Amino acid sequence: MATDDIYPLPGGCDCGHIRYQLETPPIIVHCCHCRWCQRESGASFALNAMMEADRVSVLGAEPELIDTPSASGRGQEIARCPKCRIAVWSHYSSAGRKIRLVRVGTLDEPDHLPPDIHIFTDSKQPWVILPSDKPAMAEYYDPAQYWSAESLARRDAAIART
Repeated sequence: MATDDIYPLPGGCDCGHIRYQLETPPIIVHCCHCRWCQRESGASFALNAMMEADRVSVLGAEPELIDTPSASGRGQEIARCPKCRIAVWSHYSSAGRKIRLVRVGTLDEPDHLPPDIHIFTDSKQPWVILPSDKPAMAEYYDPAQYWSAESLARRDAAIART
């Protein structure tokens, strides 16, 4: 995970209409290899930094929230720029709008947030080589087994907020 000295960490869409910044390091960074993320991103995986919504500051225009189906059947909201349509983050039904899964590729300096864990690797592209120094899960996993106590507390606190 990134060090605290790089924060706030800015990002945004292609056209610059949406600008935001991460105020703190993320709870965790997932590299998701599921077929849904492959389809939605048009790439081999999606790299998402899990953040409490109140730790992602919107610096300009608000993104448009688009209801999108998901493999769980509960759907998600994808936050997109209303002009260039770039996805900047998602809200999954399990946490609602309290947690943002920020698309790491929309950061101005995405190199600061490499994945902490690879998920849904059963459906990864066969030519993607996973690093041996990071956990890789066939599907999802129990966060209590892989997250730090601080990350678990941050997620729980964010979900508990009204």
